[in-house]
Amino acid sequence: MRKILFSLAVLLMAASAANAQGVKYNQYGVAVESDVLDAEAQDGFLVIESPKSDYKIWFDNRVQFDAGAFFGAPEWADPIGNGMSIRRARFAIKAQVDKNWYGEFDMDLANGLVELKDAIVRYTGIPNLELQAGNFKENFSIQRNSSSRYLLMIERPMVCSALAPSRHLGINAKYDNPWIWVSAGFFGQEGAGSEEWTNVADNNKDFGRGISFKNNTGYAATAKVVFRPLCKLDNASLHIGAAYSYRTTLASMATGEWGTYRASARNSTSINRKKYIDTNNLKGYDYNNLWTVELAGHWNGLRYEAAYIGDNVHFKDDTDPASITTNNFGGWYVQAGYLLFGGKQRYDSKGAKYTRAIRGQKWGDLELCARYEFCNLNDFGENVKNKVYGGSAEAYTVGLNWWVTNNVRMQLNYQYNNNDRYANGKGKLNVGLDATGNPVKDYTKVVTPTGQAGVDYHMVALRFEVDF
Repeated sequence: MRKILFSLAVLLMAASAANAQGVKYNQYGVAVESDVLDAEAQDGFLVIESPKSDYKIWFDNRVQFDAGAFFGAPEWADPIGNGMSIRRARFAIKAQVDKNWYGEFDMDLANGLVELKDAIVRYTGIPNLELQAGNFKENFSIQRNSSSRYLLMIERPMVCSALAPSRHLGINAKYDNPWIWVSAGFFGQEGAGSEEWTNVADNNKDFGRGISFKNNTGYAATAKVVFRPLCKLDNASLHIGAAYSYRTTLASMATGEWGTYRASARNSTSINRKKYIDTNNLKGYDYNNLWTVELAGHWNGLRYEAAYIGDNVHFKDDTDPASITTNNFGGWYVQAGYLLFGGKQRYDSKGAKYTRAIRGQKWGDLELCARYEFCNLNDFGENVKNKVYGGSAEAYTVGLNWWVTNNVRMQLNYQYNNNDRYANGKGKLNVGLDATGNPVKDYTKVVTPTGQAGVDYHMVALRFEVDF
């Protein structure tokens, strides 16, 4: 007993001496290096960093409150509910742990639902090269990759929601210099929430499904290149980009939907939950080639952007294994915004996208913007073997953004939506009147006069946002 007490006393004396010399220990008893940190608010974001090293940690949070009202729909259309929601309630911690290593954790708590957004490990020790792994957005569409804090309109265009890939688990390499920006990555399933993970676990447990090159399933490969010929100008930019993605069935799909393809989108709103354009689950899916071309730029207070996204979906023919059938979907948008009171637009060269504008006045700045968009999920031409009637839609939007401070923004959008007669939400929504004058979901039975089939309506939407 005396030996034990003596040993403890020796250890305590050693620890005391070490502390006197500045040595500190973590919770596991391991000696650690320590650093005194400075805390400050940088443009309203709490940043804690070392004055002596490259260590830096900061919070990047966001709250968006949305409201929407809808009117002008035909009397026979399914009712559209006005509403309000917390569109995003994001909590993120980001850290530069040393000169070459960066980590990020980002989650969304909107409306009481927990969803993982970004979870990133990044290495930047090679000049102009960035390597990262985790859960993050694929570098495909400029509109998809732009932060929701800096979108011209409240929601992204329909074609981005329907076709452009978002966050997936994977690895990615990115090279950039002032003139050119190149990205390539390999991805697996979504890592969003409990539903996606349940699907992944069930596919693995019950069927042994995952990433398989032999069966051509469970993965996607995405590459993008951007040219920037005006990179030497401070008040202007020109972004010319193209991207390609090869995609297969991912393990985050429900087990009953394995081997099917589905594309769908709401009419550029999160309040109206109806997906008028929807291909439903198309059986026999093998792979799809997703591609886009985009043009964007700015000059002082003017910002513009246009893109086309195409999707060539390949299906196996069960009656003839050597035969492959194809369906083609796609869409495009063009949009522009202008700061009315002397503000300046800004281009994020590292991310190849647009970022927070510079306000022209002490009270802020107003940005007037407009967009036209079109998305087509129909493919039923004469030479198409597997005809798809997923519907098409166009939308005209005008908006006014008030950049109040670096951290507060308000948005007001008016939008007119025009859905065609095939946009019946997988056969669940009315698209016109039949011969007896009753609402009908089957587009083949619509007999209303030309131009009156399909649900057209107007929307007014409002957003209040704070970033901190």
